[in-house]
Amino acid sequence: MKKPSILAAAAVFLLAALLPSLSAAQFGRAKEPQDHTRTLTGRVFDRQDQALAKAVVYLKNTKSLAVKTYISDPDGTYRFPALSPNVDYEVYAEHSGVRSDTKTLSAFDNRKLVNITLRIK
Repeated sequence: MKKPSILAAAAVFLLAALLPSLSAAQFGRAKEPQDHTRTLTGRVFDRQDQALAKAVVYLKNTKSLAVKTYISDPDGTYRFPALSPNVDYEVYAEHSGVRSDTKTLSAFDNRKLVNITLRIK
């Protein structure tokens, strides 16, 4: 009786290890990476409920203290994508030296898309 060669045994082992992932990809069952981030959107308004273009929106990560900014669009909208779900954020807007109240996006808020309206007083 002939003994199998080490090379043949290695080839069989490699094929057995790769076969499940190849068949899953072939039949469209490959695991998609999940996006575990969230997005903060909203609008900035003045006292008369008019949308404010070019307001500076500040987003502060309360864990790292890093601050991101966004200049509001002509319709007053702003957007901060790819935020960590495990961090609290503080957001406020400023326009012509006047500031809105600070709002908090909590880590306990598990929505993927959060909308916060900011009003400049």
